[in-house]
Amino acid sequence: MILAAGRGERMRPLTDTCPKPLLEAGGEPLIGHHLKRLERAGITDVVINHAHLGHLIEARLGDGAAYGLSIAYSPESQALETAGGIRTALPLLGHDPFIVINGDVFADVDLADLCLRARTLSARGDLAHLVLVNNPPHHPAGDFHLAGARVSSTGQPMLTFSGIGAYHPDLFAGLNANERAPLGPLLRKAMTEGRISGQHHTGRWMDIGTPERLAELDRQLRENA
Repeated sequence: MILAAGRGERMRPLTDTCPKPLLEAGGEPLIGHHLKRLERAGITDVVINHAHLGHLIEARLGDGAAYGLSIAYSPESQALETAGGIRTALPLLGHDPFIVINGDVFADVDLADLCLRARTLSARGDLAHLVLVNNPPHHPAGDFHLAGARVSSTGQPMLTFSGIGAYHPDLFAGLNANERAPLGPLLRKAMTEGRISGQHHTGRWMDIGTPERLAELDRQLRENA
């Protein structure tokens, strides 16, 4: 699943007429970079949620055939936040664990490996596996602590959640469809139960949350083309 329902307030005025996932870097929409990586990882079925200007996302990506994928959409009349969006899309995602990617990040995380980790969540009794990264300058305090392969909400050093992870549907069992719900409280509760694993990704990762970061990513991709 790719999360694409955010309004992109920090990206305005760019996002007044274009949904953030369709903003381009290196000649490709942000969401297009994810779709290409998913296809290369052997993933064929993708769910995308959307709210703000969502019809433009569907018009641009269609059924996903241009990327070698099959795309299903989970429209939201208003953005439901991360957990709410995932819960509402569960009928499209099925009963098995799945991976989720924030539409406004750029990363070289090994998605094939993440899929393998998703498949073993049930066997380990875990509800999620999170990809954590070094704290960027705009988020120096971090989010979670990684000790071995276990993630907790306290401890040092703290790392930043990349917006990429694998989830078991049971994590969202207490939520209702079409209701707003953040992801953080669900993760922290599961952490207290020792049911969240994680990994430290030290490769490429950027949070494309501002026009300046979008321009920097565009510069990097064009220089390395």
